[in-house]
Amino acid sequence: MVYSKMSDEELLKLEGELEKKYREYLGLGLKLDISRGKPATAQLDISDGILEALKPGDCRSESGFDCRNYGLGDGLPEMKRFFSGFTGVPEKNIIVGGNSSLQLMYDAMVRCMLYGTVGSERPWCEVKGRKWLCVVPGYDRHFAITESLGFEMINVDMKEDGPDMDAVRRLVKDPDVKGIWCVPKYSNPTGNTYSDEVVRELASMECAAPDFRIFWDNAYAIHDLADKGDSLADIFAEAEKAGHEDRIFYFTSTSKVTYPGAGVAMIAASAANLALIKSIMNVQTIGYDKLNQLRHIRFFRDADAVSAHMRKHSEIMRSKFDAVLNGFSAIKDCGIAEWTNPRGGYFISLDVMDGCASEVYRLCKEAGLTLTGAGATFPYGRDPRDRNLRIAPTYCGEEEVGTAIGILVTVIKLVSVRRILADRKTA
Repeated sequence: MVYSKMSDEELLKLEGELEKKYREYLGLGLKLDISRGKPATAQLDISDGILEALKPGDCRSESGFDCRNYGLGDGLPEMKRFFSGFTGVPEKNIIVGGNSSLQLMYDAMVRCMLYGTVGSERPWCEVKGRKWLCVVPGYDRHFAITESLGFEMINVDMKEDGPDMDAVRRLVKDPDVKGIWCVPKYSNPTGNTYSDEVVRELASMECAAPDFRIFWDNAYAIHDLADKGDSLADIFAEAEKAGHEDRIFYFTSTSKVTYPGAGVAMIAASAANLALIKSIMNVQTIGYDKLNQLRHIRFFRDADAVSAHMRKHSEIMRSKFDAVLNGFSAIKDCGIAEWTNPRGGYFISLDVMDGCASEVYRLCKEAGLTLTGAGATFPYGRDPRDRNLRIAPTYCGEEEVGTAIGILVTVIKLVSVRRILADRKTA
C-alpha cells in the first residue's frame, strides 16, 4: 500500500511494528558492509592462477624483451593488444600504466593543471574560475580529484541514456568549463549505459573551451551481469569523425577483472595528446611493472579466456544483485523509494524520499550496516535532495546481503513513515 495514502492511525501502528523490528536488528550485534564496490574473496580466487603465470627464467615478452629490466615505458605491445581487444581503442593510442586507473586519471588532471593541454594557451592552474561537469549521482573519487585541484563542480543529472545533454550543451558554452567525468558503461552508481546518440553528442558538441576534455572512465567495459551485456559506441571513432580527437582521455583497468590491488591500467588518447603525455611521463617514471603486465598476458591466453573469466565473475555476483532486488520488492508498491536494475557493473542506485537519505544512513549504521555515506554520490558530499544511496552488494556473502537488505528496507520504511507523519503535522 502507498504510505502517503494511509491514515495517521495506520501509519502510527506501522511505525510501532517497524520500531520493534528495528530494535531486534539492534540486538544482533551485526557488522555488515555494502559501502564499496569490492570483489568478494571468491572473485579474487578465480584469478589465483595469475600468481603462477611466470616461472624463473621465463620473463621475456613476445619480442624477447626481458620484463625484469628497464625499458618499454609505455607498456608491453601485447598488453596494449589485450586492452584494445575489449575496448576497441587502437593499440597505437594506448599507454599501459600501473595497477590503478584512478592514479592515471589524477596524473592526467595534474598534467593539464601544470602544463596545459594540446592546443591550450595556458595551464588550468592559471584559470581562476575553472569548472568541471559532474554527472550525478556519480563516483565520489572522481569528485575528490577535481575538488582537491580547486575546480568548481557543476551537477549534471544522469538520465536513462546518459548525462542530460541539454544541460551539457548549455554549460560548455562557458570557456571556464574544462571537462566532464564520464563512466559510460554501467555507470557508477546507476548502472546506466550511454546511448549511441549521447556518445556522438559528447564527441561532436561545440565547446567554448578549446581545451575541454572528456575523462572517459570505462571501468566496467566487460563487467556484464546479464547474459547479453550492453553495447557502447566508440567515442574515439566519433571524436575523430567530428575533428575532436584531442578531446578524449580514455581509461580502464583489470582492477575488478583480476586483483584490485595488483591489476593493470591504461590511458588512451590521440597521437598529439600521447606525445605530450609521454614527454612528461618520461620524467616521472622509468616505467611501470612489466612483469605484472606479462603475467596477465600469460594468464589470459586469448579473448575466449577473458570472456570465460568474466562469466565466472557474473555467476558469483548475479545472485547478490538478485538478493538486493528481491529484498526491495517489499517496498515496491509503497511509494517511498525507487532503484535501478543494472545489467552490469558493481552498484545499484537507490533513491528514498527527499530529505531521508541521511537518516536512513544513520539508523543503518547504528544497526551495524555500513552504507556509502549519504551525499557521497554528489560533488562536495551534498545531495541537494538528500535522497540517493549507493548499494554495493558484491563484497558480502549472499546470506549477508539478504540480512543487510532486510535492515535497509526496515529502516527505509521506518524513516518514511516518520517523515510522512512529520510533514502532516507541519502542513
